[in-house]
Amino acid sequence: VMNPDFLRQDPAAVKFVKSCFEAHKPVGAICHGPWLLVEADVVRGRRLTSWPSLKTDIRNAGGEWTDQQVVTDQGLVTSRKPADIPAFNKKLIEEFAEGKHQTQHA
Repeated sequence: VMNPDFLRQDPAAVKFVKSCFEAHKPVGAICHGPWLLVEADVVRGRRLTSWPSLKTDIRNAGGEWTDQQVVTDQGLVTSRKPADIPAFNKKLIEEFAEGKHQTQHA
């Protein structure tokens, strides 16, 4: 079973995520997904949300955690929980339609 805790320990998964940011591609993460973003060192200086238990990890990695249904920051779309999926999907589709985000950074 794949889950964010397992994936953040997989060097290939971490490298893939980092490469998406380096290529300025839109990225989405929901619930515990931001754990992988923390491991890839791409949350520093960004505003995002997640399952509440990740708040300290995100802050320790230099991110700004906020308790909102959906947060968008330079092509990164994050949400807190499964109940947020409709809003998350809507915003993620908008970001994909915009294409590459030149301000996106790794």
